[in-house]
Amino acid sequence: MHIHLLYFAGLREVLGVATETLELPAEIETVAGLRELLAARGAPWTALVTTKNLRAAVNQEMAGQDARVHAGDEVAFFPPVTGG
Repeated sequence: MHIHLLYFAGLREVLGVATETLELPAEIETVAGLRELLAARGAPWTALVTTKNLRAAVNQEMAGQDARVHAGDEVAFFPPVTGG
């Protein structure tokens, strides 16, 4: 199943990519599983599991780590952002 991934803010800078399309293995069913799969790519992708309070959205709605991922979904990852 194909999903579309978006990376925002400092995470985008660390990874060096803003977006990608990924063929997701059938055994990956949740946001947490997706994070682990991506982190297995090695550095700098390990930031997906080491960044504190990393947020995720599935189809533009905030999602927890147990949120299901389906074919055609858009999954976005972004670290907490502060500003002033």
